[in-house]
Amino acid sequence: MTLNVSLPAEMEARVREHVASGLYGSASEVIREALRLFEAYQAVQTSCLVALKADIAQGMADVQAGRVEPMDMAAIKAKGRNALKARLAK
Repeated sequence: MTLNVSLPAEMEARVREHVASGLYGSASEVIREALRLFEAYQAVQTSCLVALKADIAQGMADVQAGRVEPMDMAAIKAKGRNALKARLAK
């Protein structure tokens, strides 16, 4: 299949740089690799979104089941500061 693609000058220059580097034999190879990376990135994003939605659902279920309690932010900060002081004192 042949496909002609128009790129902005900056992107065209980047494609040409990749070919000139010797890492790719042609502009087509650069574009194919870019598409493969884009698809992999989208798969990772989808996976992360699914995991995030599952975590949110679990959190909401915990709230509805009464398995949560108010947080004492001052106590959490104090605990963290004390841990940092102890680490720095070593």
